[in-house]
Amino acid sequence: MKSGEPNPDKQLYCRLRALSWPQLWTAETPRFNAADPNQRRQSVALIRAVGVVFSESGPAEHKDAVRRWLLGLLHDPCEIIQRYAMNALPKIGAGPGEEAELLSLFRSTTLEREQKYLARSLEKIGGAATLHSIQQGSPPFLSQAEQKVKASVARAQSPSALRMRRLLSDFAGLRIHLRGRRGLEGFVRREAEESVSARGKFRVADVRPGLVSLTPLAPFALADIYALRCFGTVGFVPGPFEPPRPSSPPHPPRAEDPVAALAAAIASPSSRRVFQAFTDGTIRYRLNFVSRGHQRSLVRRLAGRVFALCPEILNDARNVTWTIDIQPGGRGHALELRPNLTPDPRFLYRRQDVPAASHPPLAACLARLAGRAGHEIVWDPFCGSGSELMERVLLGGVRAIYGSDRDPAAIAIARANFAALRAKSVNTTFVRSDFRDFPAAGALGSDLLTLIITNPPMGRRVPLADVRRLMEDLFRVAAAVLQPGGRLVLANPLPMDNPHPALKLQSRQPVDFGGFDCRLELYRKLPR
Repeated sequence: MKSGEPNPDKQLYCRLRALSWPQLWTAETPRFNAADPNQRRQSVALIRAVGVVFSESGPAEHKDAVRRWLLGLLHDPCEIIQRYAMNALPKIGAGPGEEAELLSLFRSTTLEREQKYLARSLEKIGGAATLHSIQQGSPPFLSQAEQKVKASVARAQSPSALRMRRLLSDFAGLRIHLRGRRGLEGFVRREAEESVSARGKFRVADVRPGLVSLTPLAPFALADIYALRCFGTVGFVPGPFEPPRPSSPPHPPRAEDPVAALAAAIASPSSRRVFQAFTDGTIRYRLNFVSRGHQRSLVRRLAGRVFALCPEILNDARNVTWTIDIQPGGRGHALELRPNLTPDPRFLYRRQDVPAASHPPLAACLARLAGRAGHEIVWDPFCGSGSELMERVLLGGVRAIYGSDRDPAAIAIARANFAALRAKSVNTTFVRSDFRDFPAAGALGSDLLTLIITNPPMGRRVPLADVRRLMEDLFRVAAAVLQPGGRLVLANPLPMDNPHPALKLQSRQPVDFGGFDCRLELYRKLPR
């Protein structure tokens, strides 16, 4: 086939891939089975299509039949058919029987090419039997699969979890990076300095756009960090380390080898102390090259280096407790050890969500911008799933909240989320209504509101005919219903210097809203 010409195998796969499962299994597969060897070779893309389409839409009752078909193809005289079957088996979901069949073939073949593809399949589906075979001594191709198989066995036999209250006592040289949207770093810094859980345990070492760096001062737990609500993610930056000795030393790396340097940092005593203190079970992680895409080849090389240095730290692709973010920097790359907590324990009230809902740390920042006043009566004119109201309730001093939204689904979700918050001492009213009509209905009364807090729709994810008109109406309504001295706190997508004469701007902070700047603003209603 000449360069630039269409690939017949790829064209056939694309055609078969578009078929429904019944068409593929009841029409195309029998046709493949009845074909002569040359026709089967030309139609080998069917095997790939069967694996992919079944994994997406195949009925469970066909699973055993598909497995048996693929196992039979492992013994086909045509090597490429065998290889396609090996690749398709993991997509179907193979068990101990399929694992035993692949291991038997691996032991019986002397062809390196066949061993290579069998090892790739066992890397994906291998369990305890494959791990035992590797540990007993096996050809290099299968030995290369040890880390993934070991991780798979650990995932199945002893699922890992993060320890929220276990103290890390040896934190020498460690930095803690709190990341979030650019523009919110001031809120994160002030919260870290004021928090009872953080005070005395951490010192703010550095503040940059989207990043607050903390230095530990005393033993701390993950729970101490997650008592803070304004940051997005947390990452631990290990301190200076002595490169560990590998169990099977590779060739000495060149000093400028970035993979070797990153591997040494991941497997360093400083990193291992963090992993061991905060992990219950096997330490499993995934690699994430920030701003560089998947980097599959680089991930494989780096994970292999780490495993050679420290075999108890396992690279894995599923249900990991840690993500290691490789951050680009001025002098190469820096790594951060990020715990995977899903759901985020800070926002367990968020049982359901709506399109264009506020990110919870942003809602927490808006609540902190509003400040705390006793016996607060709060309204969110665009309540969505209710995050701003609930974050304000968590700060204390709230007597009653009101939430309005035009979407009935949003009102139902906000009610359910607030029920999960279990703030029984706070009176709640959630009403389906346009914010312009809600005060006139008499629900709010006159001069009762002390705070309006909201992240209004901005016309990007939910279309709006006139964003400026909506914002002007919001300021007009706020000026009418707030009591003198009451506050309006909002995310404003528009630059508006004097939106209403009764409202005085007291604070404005530009924040990155994902490609465009928005302003977090605090207004206070002037006395009459």
